[in-house]
Amino acid sequence: MPTFTYKGVKTDGGAVAAEITAADERAAARQLRSQGITVQALAAKRAIGGGFDLASLPVIGTFLGGVRSRDVSVFTRQFGTMISAGLPLVQCLQALGQQAERKSFQDIIARIAADVEGGSTLSEALGRHPKVFDELYVNLVHVGEIGGVLDSMLARLAIYMEKSEALKHRVRTAMVYPILVVTVALGVVTFLLIFIIPIFTKFYEKAGVPLPAPTQFVVGLSTFVVNYWWGMIGGAIGGFFAFRAWYKTEQGRLTVDRFLLRAPIFGVLLRKIAVARFTRTLSALISGGVPILDALRITAKTAGNKIVENAVLAARERVTAGQTLAEPLRQSKVFPAMVVQMVSVGEQTGALDNMLAKVADYYEDEVDVAVSGLTALLEPIMIVFLGIVVGGIVISMYLPIFQVITLVK
Repeated sequence: MPTFTYKGVKTDGGAVAAEITAADERAAARQLRSQGITVQALAAKRAIGGGFDLASLPVIGTFLGGVRSRDVSVFTRQFGTMISAGLPLVQCLQALGQQAERKSFQDIIARIAADVEGGSTLSEALGRHPKVFDELYVNLVHVGEIGGVLDSMLARLAIYMEKSEALKHRVRTAMVYPILVVTVALGVVTFLLIFIIPIFTKFYEKAGVPLPAPTQFVVGLSTFVVNYWWGMIGGAIGGFFAFRAWYKTEQGRLTVDRFLLRAPIFGVLLRKIAVARFTRTLSALISGGVPILDALRITAKTAGNKIVENAVLAARERVTAGQTLAEPLRQSKVFPAMVVQMVSVGEQTGALDNMLAKVADYYEDEVDVAVSGLTALLEPIMIVFLGIVVGGIVISMYLPIFQVITLVK
């Protein structure tokens, strides 16, 4: 994000000359006006050595300059602690902006501080950055501002985000091993097909050795990869973008998400993750004082699965019509019977948020167990897979030699 140098006059008549970070020159001028500064001169700051920034590149910027959910979680925890200690809002934001690890997040916090100092509420300032602070976050902060309990609301948000991060970490950990094994297998097979198999092929051609069917298949595959590797790479890239475009359509996302929930082995885990996320999010919103209809709408948006999202939105329509939440959840057949039962009890006792929190705790533990079981199951499967693929190629290339030895005997 560019930096601008400016000169101006403050409301008390004093001159000021400093720097400001903003998306463009107009945004910088707006920020200065919101701070009560009359701008006399404003220009982009030139960086030494051409000012090339890797983070400005779209792809690299995602890794170097993007704001991670963990950054927001730490920010929320520290923000709540500072507010509860009685520090002024703008001072808290300015201090947190200086402590942020990533330059992009520092810039966003600086703009939020400037907006708040200019008269905006904190929730309004946060809402101007939807890619960093989602609707759930903004709504809970808004409720905390209205109720005068911003510190406790930020603490509740921090707990919610920390639990969500822990859930994501478990899933990522479970996926590391199979992805690593498949990547190694593809690398080894590609190396064999491109560099090793052609050597055997030339040897067998010169020797006039007849090739059995498995060897012919491997030789044909090697020839195809060597001659058309560019087409395979292009096809893979084109297929990826075509699939991504299709997945962005309503029907595509419904089809893929339905398949994922029904998939063997992984389907059970994904369903438990979806239930844990749904109950944790809805519990946080209801306990924070967000109305049930708004809470259901926000929860549906953060479901992460179109089937679950549609089920929650359908339940919201039934609740709008005066029905209970438990009945439409039962009829959707997406949520397990235990979830429906706990929601029903929570509605009857007036402690729906507590019941949902207990269900979320239970299913997060279930995800732990499922991840451990999945990891234990995938390890031998991946080893056998790697052995069959690589071993099959090696054996197929030695079959002609074995046949020659047998004939000689």
